[in-house]
Amino acid sequence: MNAALLEQIVETVLYEGYVLYPYRPSSKKNQRERFTFGRVYPEACSQAQGGAEPFVMQTECLVKTASDAATLEVSVRFLQPVAREIGVLPGPVAQFPPEELKFTIVPELRVGDELLQAWHEAAERKVVVPSMALNGDSPTEVQAPFRFFASRDLEPVRDADNCTVGIILRRQDTISGVVELSVKTLQPGLRKITVRIANHTPMTDAELADGEAVLMRTFASTHTILTVAGGEFISLIDPPSEYQEAAVGCKNIGAWPVLVGEEASREADMMLSSPIILYDYPKIAPESAGPLFDGTEIDEILTLRILTMTDEEKREMRRVDEQARRLLERTEALSRGALLGMHGAKRDPEPGAAIEFDDFFGASVPLKGVAVDGAYLQAGDRVRLRPKARADVLDIALDGQTAVIEAVEQDMEKRVHLAVVLDNDPGKDLGFMRQPGHRFFYGVDEVEPLTEEVR
Repeated sequence: MNAALLEQIVETVLYEGYVLYPYRPSSKKNQRERFTFGRVYPEACSQAQGGAEPFVMQTECLVKTASDAATLEVSVRFLQPVAREIGVLPGPVAQFPPEELKFTIVPELRVGDELLQAWHEAAERKVVVPSMALNGDSPTEVQAPFRFFASRDLEPVRDADNCTVGIILRRQDTISGVVELSVKTLQPGLRKITVRIANHTPMTDAELADGEAVLMRTFASTHTILTVAGGEFISLIDPPSEYQEAAVGCKNIGAWPVLVGEEASREADMMLSSPIILYDYPKIAPESAGPLFDGTEIDEILTLRILTMTDEEKREMRRVDEQARRLLERTEALSRGALLGMHGAKRDPEPGAAIEFDDFFGASVPLKGVAVDGAYLQAGDRVRLRPKARADVLDIALDGQTAVIEAVEQDMEKRVHLAVVLDNDPGKDLGFMRQPGHRFFYGVDEVEPLTEEVR
């Protein structure tokens, strides 16, 4: 078990989508589109919307046990939204808190060079399910109810004279739910694990009509972590043939379970069920300096974007919260070598691994030739183009043109394509040099073999 690797992956996906570029509260994107992954809504909210929004997340996976000593550990991680509100006092006060604290909630407050803005922070939550023994005498179901209570915290905002002129109010609502774990024996040594996370936080009718109230009672970025001792999880992406039927029978709701661990040794004692679709054995690119939180992030582009922000924009980003502040400081401290490292890396395949990519495009396999209408076509043969897709005006313009096959290639879906160079292209030499704009691709059913010279 590689617990450090698991934690690295969990920390990354837990905050995916938490704050989006340009990493400022004033951005409309950050006002509308945060906490989008892995939401588990209050049950009353789900029922009011006819089930359109889920109040349950479910993970089902398979575990193969070698002995009756096998044990299963399950935990759930999620983010609870914390409202950060800005209050302004009627006038500066020397002490905090004053005897009678009165303030007005405002969207933002500027104090000197600092801009304080309303925001939703997040508190990390973890629910641990009691360990379960995977043997014939162990219970097959266990429940772990949980509740996190409401809180309210006030932080003074002081001016240059050290007088309190405003407050930062952080509040979170009470939330409650349950994690249900059940185990079903499918055959000797093979069990199906089911983990259900349900949000039972109560809500009134008035609160259901308030989007803010719903968000404050929603579990965000919900993930399930499973570990087994004395057994192995079975990949649901690529299960062995003898377990394929059982794998198809696993029903996952809002979750995507994958194996986590050292891929080289095919570790299978840990599984992460995430609302974000991952492959088995996900890993962080070594060139990455740290999480950028933005969905489908591209480290180099976002890093360069951050470095080109104005001083005012950086000040606003720095005040977002601790996550954004650390991101900004880490980005500004990157060395030239670290920046260049983000530009990409060519990795050598594992020894003995099959090569299924060409050297440049990485998406096709060259073939010697292919049979078309009783004729065998290969590089150097001539064909007439009969495009069928009619994807654009170019297909129409090239219909009936004659061309020379430059290469026969097969893509990753085993479809064969002919790379051709037009006879009447004045830059055909560039086509045979595989330059863009002088080389076109067509399927084998979109060409007619030419068996005699065309005049």
